[in-house]
Amino acid sequence: MLCWEQKINKPTKNLKAEPPKRVRIIGGNWRSRLLTVLDLPGLRPTTDRIRETLFNWLGQDLTGLRCLDLFAGTGALGFEAASRGAEFVVLLEMDKKACAHLSANFALLQSSPAAGIVEILQRDSLEFLKQQPDRSSNLIFIDPPFQDSSLLSRAVIEARRVCDDSAGGGIYVEFPSSRPREEVEALLPDWHCGKYLEAGQVKACLFRSGRG
Repeated sequence: MLCWEQKINKPTKNLKAEPPKRVRIIGGNWRSRLLTVLDLPGLRPTTDRIRETLFNWLGQDLTGLRCLDLFAGTGALGFEAASRGAEFVVLLEMDKKACAHLSANFALLQSSPAAGIVEILQRDSLEFLKQQPDRSSNLIFIDPPFQDSSLLSRAVIEARRVCDDSAGGGIYVEFPSSRPREEVEALLPDWHCGKYLEAGQVKACLFRSGRG
């Protein structure tokens, strides 16, 4: 199976630079709107450049898709999906402070309401995912804190049951560059990594089941 690969070259200096204080929504109804970023341990927003690439893979219009943004953090992925017309987006964040900040950012975005429904829940992402019916979501974003590799593994295994990408979408996984891609692919034996990128200290795959 062919896999489209991309490397985004980024400066290698100052790899421990602080995370950006704001991230920008790339496209859709909220295009160019800014999300403020809390300074919290482990909070690592998906960069503008990676999100731009991801939503080029997915297509600019996500109308009708049901999405889960696990370990939402800043909400950049979930809000980006909502901005592009997703029917239903659930953002899950267990940290109380981060979840409250998600709600504050969403309230600011509501000056131009998105077409679909957006829910923000202070919940354990993995426990929530286990409670979802089979094939009940079309697009699942998995970008947990890098310091706990088991979170990603458990979420990916559960996501393959929950995700139905027959109408578009897939399972997006973001993980540290130190982790072999093959190790993540092995967690989804019936899916294929159709798109792949490396950007600095991050790797990312968009998995598709072949039903779409």
